[in-house]
Amino acid sequence: MGKIVTFGEIMLRLAPVGFERFAQAREFGVVYGGGEANVAVSLANYNKEAYFVTKLPKNEIGQCAVNELRKYGVNTNLIVRGGDRVGIYYCEKGASQRPSKVIYDRSHSSIAEAKREDFNWKEIFNGAEWFHFTGITPALSDECAAITLEAVKAAKEAGVTISVDLNYRKKLWSTEKAGKVMGEIVKYCDVVIANEEDAEKVFGIKADETDITGGHLSDEGYKNVAKQLVERFDLKYTAITLRESISASDNGWSAMLYDGKDFFKSRRYDMHIVDRVGGGDSFGAGLIYGLTSGYSNQAALEFAVAASCLKHTIEGDFNLVSIEEVETLAKGDASGRVQR
Repeated sequence: MGKIVTFGEIMLRLAPVGFERFAQAREFGVVYGGGEANVAVSLANYNKEAYFVTKLPKNEIGQCAVNELRKYGVNTNLIVRGGDRVGIYYCEKGASQRPSKVIYDRSHSSIAEAKREDFNWKEIFNGAEWFHFTGITPALSDECAAITLEAVKAAKEAGVTISVDLNYRKKLWSTEKAGKVMGEIVKYCDVVIANEEDAEKVFGIKADETDITGGHLSDEGYKNVAKQLVERFDLKYTAITLRESISASDNGWSAMLYDGKDFFKSRRYDMHIVDRVGGGDSFGAGLIYGLTSGYSNQAALEFAVAASCLKHTIEGDFNLVSIEEVETLAKGDASGRVQR
């Protein structure tokens, strides 16, 4: 079993207690998280050899982030130390018809100011079987975009399978720049993961007969999106998560997978949300786990959706569930009965 490498930013998350608004808060809870770090933690929980690559300051706060990853079994030996700060984000959890809000304070973080010479990708990918990153990482800076491009080229040369979660963030860059930068990077990828909006925001590929804010998603429309992505970038797989936003507290959740020949659709879950941050990352990790563990395409998809459904019940960015818990849900036991 080869190592799985993820690359991106881990941040300090500060959140008001419970469902308080920022204006009410007199204290903030502290957790750490970030797209690729979240994936690494999930994979480590599934007994995969998960490595997280980033750059963090050589101070106590940077060490706290490293310690948090180590706590859950992620290998941090490839993390570069240097720079001045850990990025921060503030998260106000929504409820019912009030949406969640995120405020970033991540400018000039160590990873955002990283340089290409910080990372020896040939060494990093030695013994690796999979490389995962998100569209957030190249959005951090022009240099991060260049670093990511170097990474995917090196991974491709090393014969490593490459996955990307498009993860478009409008607060980080425009749709025009995202399309230009990601269009070049995704050429080297094997697997693209997207949600119901990403393909449109990044590549202008829109699902027909779909109203995201109204909660109506067309399976046929997203099949066409997946097909266009596979054909444009010569991908092995495209996976699309489908979130039906009934309210901030209740969502419908499912996904589809396309392998260039056949479409696979998961079962649908009705979720009552505790914390939705990291939901997409837990899906990506579940899919990577399934595809690297010999699961059929349908089984890998069901595992990923079930894992992500469970993440929505857990506070913080990380999906702290076991293989057995995910498989129990994927097999149909959604009762939530007390286990004694």
